[in-house]
Amino acid sequence: MLTLRNSEARGHANHEWLDSHHTFSFSDYYDPSFMGFRALRVINEDRVAGRSGFGTHPHRDMEIITYVLSGQLEHRDSMGSVGVLRAGEMQRMTAGTGVLHSEVNREDEEVHFLQIWVLPERKGLKPDYEQKFFSREERQGGFRLVVSPEGKDGSLKVHQDLRLYSTLLGQGEKARHTLAPGRHAWLQVARGAGTLNGVPVKAGDGVAVSDESALELQASEPMEALLFDLA
Repeated sequence: MLTLRNSEARGHANHEWLDSHHTFSFSDYYDPSFMGFRALRVINEDRVAGRSGFGTHPHRDMEIITYVLSGQLEHRDSMGSVGVLRAGEMQRMTAGTGVLHSEVNREDEEVHFLQIWVLPERKGLKPDYEQKFFSREERQGGFRLVVSPEGKDGSLKVHQDLRLYSTLLGQGEKARHTLAPGRHAWLQVARGAGTLNGVPVKAGDGVAVSDESALELQASEPMEALLFDLA
């Protein structure tokens, strides 16, 4: 079964420096029908204006994944981690027992990214930070594993039974994924348009998947998407 979460139905907040769309309930946006999906709690599509950003603020007991689509985002945290994320780079931060961090756009142009929150397998984890680059070549035309519990194949390591794949598809290209029995999936389209098992999807759309064994994503125009394989 595929259930479409239409991009236009998402929550929206515009703070001038920040333009944010919320796939699930977040901050002042509340929809009891969309509190998350499986271990996924937040998928925010954020655009932060140049020379602005999120000042230092706290998190705890959450796995936070940041996926940059364009521009640059500087990360600093109370663990001493400092990193600049660019398109193709991802970070995973385990907030665990508590961490302070900031995310700031130091450039003049806008930064566009997805921020994803995942419920951890347990509370009280030791805070941790990890950042990696995944080239266009390794993501083109198929699903490239970018996050997993084991850190398999050079992926970021997350403390949850979740595997996240990234793909770039040219017009007409297809990517296929097999779901094991009892597994679920969430597709988030970052750019472009196409179909998932024949269901039309476009930028900003999400699709909840249950009781399916095979997924086929086909692009009708160049597409960038994330696929979450979930318990």
